[in-house]
Amino acid sequence: MDNGGLVLLVFLAFLFAWGLNRVRRALRFGPMAYTGVMITFVIVMLAVYTQTFR
Repeated sequence: MDNGGLVLLVFLAFLFAWGLNRVRRALRFGPMAYTGVMITFVIVMLAVYTQTFR
């Protein structure tokens, strides 16, 4: 298992969450929209991560 890829994935997730928080404040997203975007991001990241093992 490649731990470097996992570390990069976690770093990207934190970066995405930080950026999304700034966008959410600017656009005044509700908590449901914020949750939906985060769930979508997690699903996409898991799909990308599992593709690297094929």
